[in-house]
Amino acid sequence: MAVTTLRHHAVVLSLSGLFIACSDTSEPQEPPPPEEPAPWDGTYTPLVDPTDWVDRGAYASCAFTPPRGTELDCDDPGLFDLSQCELGSLSTVDSHGIYQIDLRHAAGYADFASIRVPRDGGTGTLDGFALSRQQLTGTFHVSASYNQRGVNRQLVFAGCAVPEPGLVTGCFVRCANGKVGSSGTFEAARMTWGRNEAESSGGIQLVSESAVALGMPADVYVHRQHAYVVSVDRLDGEVPGGLTVFDVSDPSRPVLTAQITLPGDAFWNAAWTKDDALYIASRSSGVFVFDISQPGNPVLVRNVPGGAPIDVHTLFVDGTRLYAVSPGPAPRGETLIFDISAPLNPILLNRFEASDTTSLIPSAHDSFAYQDRLYVNHFSSGYVIFDVKDPMNPVELGTYTFDTENSFATSHAGAVTTVAGKTIAFEGGEYQGAHLRVLDVTDPTNIPLIGRYKLRPQTSIHNMILKGQRLYIAYYHEGLRVLDVSIPPQPRELAYFNTFRESDPGRTDNLLEGAIGVRVPGDGHVYVVDTARGLLIFNEL
Repeated sequence: MAVTTLRHHAVVLSLSGLFIACSDTSEPQEPPPPEEPAPWDGTYTPLVDPTDWVDRGAYASCAFTPPRGTELDCDDPGLFDLSQCELGSLSTVDSHGIYQIDLRHAAGYADFASIRVPRDGGTGTLDGFALSRQQLTGTFHVSASYNQRGVNRQLVFAGCAVPEPGLVTGCFVRCANGKVGSSGTFEAARMTWGRNEAESSGGIQLVSESAVALGMPADVYVHRQHAYVVSVDRLDGEVPGGLTVFDVSDPSRPVLTAQITLPGDAFWNAAWTKDDALYIASRSSGVFVFDISQPGNPVLVRNVPGGAPIDVHTLFVDGTRLYAVSPGPAPRGETLIFDISAPLNPILLNRFEASDTTSLIPSAHDSFAYQDRLYVNHFSSGYVIFDVKDPMNPVELGTYTFDTENSFATSHAGAVTTVAGKTIAFEGGEYQGAHLRVLDVTDPTNIPLIGRYKLRPQTSIHNMILKGQRLYIAYYHEGLRVLDVSIPPQPRELAYFNTFRESDPGRTDNLLEGAIGVRVPGDGHVYVVDTARGLLIFNEL
C-alpha cells in the first residue's frame, strides 16, 4: 500500500530585499489541520494488475534433498539442507502461535497452508489436521500426516531464518503414499497484528461484543433495531449454524431474542431484509423467507425457489428485486432473480450464468446491483457485468479477468458507485494475497485497474460496504478497515480495529478467520461479525 506523507513547509516572504516575519510569542499555536484533498477530476493512470499471489522468487536458501519419487518417510528434518540458513535467528520464534503460510513450489507456482500451535502445549493443527511434529522452540520443524481422499499425505516444514519479527522462512516438502512429491520454499507469517499496529486507530471504538453460540458467524444484517446474524456449521456439523437475533436498540447492550437452526440445514451464509421479510441464504435450501413483522421473533414462511436442492451463497436486494447467487450445483454457478413486490412471497423471474467455460473455478459468488446493471463476482472467471434492466433477458456486457498463468486471483465481493461522472467499482478476492481493486467500469468492454489497497500477502479480505465516500472492509485477520475512497485511484486508510486475537476461544488455523461480515445501516454504528468473537458493534466515524 502506498502511503502519502504530508510535509508542512515554512514559507519565507521576501519583498525588495527586506525580510518580513510575523511572530506571536504569547502562546504556541496548534498546527493547522491538513487540507482536504481536492475533489477527484476523473483522471488516472491505468495500472498493471499483479494478481493476488505475486511470485517473489525463492523465500529461503535451503532445499529438500531427496529427489521427487523417492520412497521414504518425509517427516525427517535431517532430509533438508539448511547449511546456508541463519538458524540462530530461529531462537526468537515463540513456542506457539497461528501462522498463515505462503508456499512457493520449486516449479514456481503457489500453494498455501495454515498452522496453529496452542499456547498450552496441546497438539496443534495444520489445515485442520493434527500435527505430528511441532517444534517451535529455537527452531521451526512442523509436520502433519493425514489421509485425504484416500491418499496418505505428509506436509513437512523446516525453518531457515527469521528475516523480521513474526516472519519465518524455510523449506517444505509434500509427499503422497510414501513418495516425495513437490518441494520448495515458504514464508510463514505469524497472525499477530501487522505493521506493529495497536488494537485500533483513527477514533474507532468497540461499543459492545456479543457471543454467538450457533456455528461460525458469517454475516449480519441490521433492520428495525435488530441484528440478524447468520452462521455456518463448524467442526463438520458438530456445531450447527443458523440464525441468531439481537435487539440492538441500545447498541452498548445487545439483547439476545432468538436462536434458530434446522436439522440437516445448518450452513446459512448471508442475510438481507425487505420490509417484513428476512431472507437467508442456505447451502441446501436456496433462500429461506422469514416473517419479521415481530423483529425479535422471526417465523419461517417458506424457501425459494423450491424443488431440487440448491446452494445459495449470497444475497442482494435492489428495490423490488432479490438477487440470489449460487455457486452450484449448476456447472458454473448461477444468479437467480426474484420479484419481491410481495416481500414474503418471492417469485422467481429468471436464472442465468456467465459465459466463461474455461476458468479453473468459474463459480458465481456474490453480486451488487447498480443502475440496471448487476456486477457478479465469478471467482476465477473474474468480475462479470450484466445488463439486468429486463430481468427476463440479462445481457452480459463485459468482464474484468485475471492473468493467472503463473499466479492466482479471484473475484469475491464488490461495491459500485459514481465519482466524477465515472462508474467506479471496488472489488476484491478471497484467499492469500486477496486485496481491494479499484476499477473503472464505465465501459464494461474496457475495464482498467486504477487503484489498489493491500495489506499482508498472507491475509485475505472478505466483504465490503460502501457508505458515501467511505469503504468498510471485513479483512479477516486484519480486522475492520475503513478507507476514504473519495479519490478512487488512491484509497486512503482512515481507521482500523484489529478484531483477530490468537487467544480467542474457538480460533482455528483457517485462513478465513477474523472479521468476515460488515454492515453500516446508518444508525451511527458499524456492525461486524468475527468468526470467533461474534457480533461486534463500533461507532461509525
